[in-house]
Amino acid sequence: MSSGHEPAAPAAVPLAGPLLLAVRRLLRPLVRLLIQQGVTWPVLTEMLRSLYVEIALDVLPDDRARTDSRISLLTGVHRKEIRRLRLLEADRTEAPKVVTVSSQIVARWLAMPGYQDAEGQPIALPRTPSAGGPSFDGLVEAVTTDVRPRAVLDSWLADGMVTVDAQDRLHLNTAAFVPRAGSEAQLFYFARNLHDHLAAASANVAAAGPAPFVDRSVHYDRLTDAQAQRLEAAARAAAIHAVLQVNRLALTLLDTDPTETPAAGKRVNFGVYIYKEDETP
Repeated sequence: MSSGHEPAAPAAVPLAGPLLLAVRRLLRPLVRLLIQQGVTWPVLTEMLRSLYVEIALDVLPDDRARTDSRISLLTGVHRKEIRRLRLLEADRTEAPKVVTVSSQIVARWLAMPGYQDAEGQPIALPRTPSAGGPSFDGLVEAVTTDVRPRAVLDSWLADGMVTVDAQDRLHLNTAAFVPRAGSEAQLFYFARNLHDHLAAASANVAAAGPAPFVDRSVHYDRLTDAQAQRLEAAARAAAIHAVLQVNRLALTLLDTDPTETPAAGKRVNFGVYIYKEDETP
């Protein structure tokens, strides 16, 4: 028996039952993906066990409260396992270099003055500057000097993100700016975007007062295929318009008030999604 006085485990709350039902539903697509990719139950449980310990360490207020016994009470993980798991390295969450560079270049091509036509569409760019006008090389160099413009171009040509016309100008294929299936870039966006949406929704559920984040959707069922297709097309157009507007504002703010200061520690992720499927009888 221990002679110390460890804090009691948190009591069950009425939300726990409905919460587990909601979690079961939201995990279904993820579990389906894991099975398709050959990730077995023992592998997932080991990861969840370590994640429970990692999050418990973040939740507890100070080092004195972060005892193995306290973490065991919070998580249900055995203390012997906790000692082993506390030595593991935390998840790597930084963006791959190719993600940060490509996304910033595309963002500027879509939003910076001089890179769009009268209708707001990205213009075709010559590879190198001519008569002081915009160019692909200049666009890349405005974002990074660590990666050569030719390396970016070769990668984008291979991925179908740009095409070259008879005048040797580059055209941005905005529809192709989707990472290759199974690539490091795709999995980064998969984790980041779903994490942020779930984090916002979780904060709203846990909030004692008004919900801190926007989490809204338009949802209808009992639609014909033609109705669903029309709504999907309208939603796609509205989503692209909204994303481009926010992107232009972000670049304007950054150019007006650069954030290379220690105080610049915030990030914002604005996203939209569309989902369509056959109804379950």
